[in-house]
This record gives sequence, structure tokens and C-alpha cells, in this order.
Amino acid sequence: MRPLPDPGVPPLTWLYAPGDRPDLVAGALVSGAGVIIVDLEDAVAPDRKDYALGATAELLSDPAPGPAPVHVRVNALDGPRAAAELRTLAGLPGLAGLRLPKVHGPADVLRAAAWATGRARPAEPAAAAAVGTTPPGATATRTPPATAPAPVPALYALLESALGVEHAYAIATAHPAVRGIALGEADLRAELGVRDEAGLDWPRGRAVVAARAAGLGPPPQSVHPDVRDLDGLARSCARGRALGFLGRAAIHPRQLPVIEAAYRPTPEETEAAAEIVRAAAAWPGALALTDGRFVDPAVVAGARRVLALAGHMTRRRTDPV
Repeated sequence: MRPLPDPGVPPLTWLYAPGDRPDLVAGALVSGAGVIIVDLEDAVAPDRKDYALGATAELLSDPAPGPAPVHVRVNALDGPRAAAELRTLAGLPGLAGLRLPKVHGPADVLRAAAWATGRARPAEPAAAAAVGTTPPGATATRTPPATAPAPVPALYALLESALGVEHAYAIATAHPAVRGIALGEADLRAELGVRDEAGLDWPRGRAVVAARAAGLGPPPQSVHPDVRDLDGLARSCARGRALGFLGRAAIHPRQLPVIEAAYRPTPEETEAAAEIVRAAAAWPGALALTDGRFVDPAVVAGARRVLALAGHMTRRRTDPV
């Protein structure tokens, strides 16, 4: 498996590409996005899904399919395709993560993890136990598997329903392989009947709090569906950043520079963070800066994250393509 990104420097951009369009996937791989998400779900018509899975499996047979990590969004876990997709993709050397759509609760994550390791058949719950199969008076025995189960790939749960939002923390802590959660806002808007951005503030805050409480990185924002509305995308990113998100999913390469600009630390933020780190190095513990700001260990940790992200973005801009 490809190593997971440094959790201290999370990606800012997550670019979707339809799995049945290898040409678009190839373009996404060299787009400069932090993570490429090959989509087998919404972006692929029903009669193209078998082809999309085969093309994606072929791509991920290469341990290094591109310069960025490649994730795959499988189909809905309660549908007929997800189990086979997870079994097919989980062990491939080029896979960096699996995105699980429409996760309603921790049981969905456990079922997906079981499918990925081959521990459960598609019709079985992940933690199912045999009932009524041992004769009375007999001692139940377990037959060990012939081989050790495969490790579970990194899992990213998408919360796209009211129930999923309510279970956000339980989902985020359902399995050690969960590396992140995020909202799927198109379905969530439809279910909640939300008419404006303010109506999603509470679910967004819930996702941010649940992720951080579970020890995960800040979630990225959901996609901005109008690829031509770059001004609207910038305004939406600014609001998302204020709510605690970090980075955003995109559906077109032209959205990437806008997202990066919105989430990249400004020179003023970088200098303020550097001042905090310098002061903390000179005076360990809580202290007050010359401008009156109070600094404690949590503030210092936040400042170090800003500097790490600023340094990472500078390296990305100077790295050869």
C-alpha cells in the first residue's frame, strides 16, 4: 500500500474523475491535485460501471499510478456493487484509500472493512455470528483462516444523510482504518430541504467537531457544483475555512487554484505563526506576546500546523511537474 500522507500536512485539493473515462483520470493524475478520487458511483452510468471497475483495477495494479495518491469512491454500501468493488480494489498496490458513500452509521464502516479484507460475504453483516449451528452439548470450535486477512486500506466515510450526521463521531471512530470523514452535501441538502448555505452550518460544524474529537484531520469541504462560478467557489471556501474545514473536493481542474488560494496560509498568518513558535521556544509554557495575545500549548500547536502547511505549499509550487 502507498504510505498515508503526513497527517500534519493534509492535502488541500481532492479531485474527482469518472472511473469509466481513463482519459480524464490520466489528466487528473497530472493536474496538481493533492489527491485523485476515481469515482465509480455518481459519475458513472449504470451500464458503464463494470467497465469503470475494470479500468480502475488496471490503473491501480501499478504501485505508483501517478504523482498524487489515488482514492476510489465505490458505490453505495447498501447496493449490489460495493462488496465486489471493495474485494477487487482493496489489495491493489496503487490504492491509497477507499471512499465510502452514504455512510449512515458505524455498522456500514465495519461491513465495508470486512468486505475489503474478505472476512464477510456480501450478504453477511461484518460482525455476524453463527447461531444455531452447534449441536446441543457440543463445543463450538473456530476454524482458523488459511491465510491472515489482508490489512484494511485507509477508509474515508461520506456523511450524506441526517442519520449519518447524527452518527458522525461513531462513524469516525468505528474502525482504526478510518482516516477521515466528510459531508456529501448534495444528498444532504435534498433530504433536509435546505434552501441556502446557512442551513448547512450545523451539519458542517458537526462534521468538523466529530473529526477532531476522533483524532482525525479537519474534513475537506464538499464539492462546489458550478465549475464556472469561481467567485462563488472562493466565497464558499472562505466560509468553510472559517467553520474549520481544510481543503475541498473538486470536480474540475480549474477549481484547484481557487481552493488552494483560499486555504493556503497568507503571509500575515505565516509570520504570526512563526512569531508564536519563536516565542514558545524562548519561553516554554503559557505566555503573552508583546501585542497582548495570550499563547498556550494549543495555540502553539496550531501555529506549527500553519507553518507546516505553508512550507508544504511552497515546496509544491517549486517542485517540478
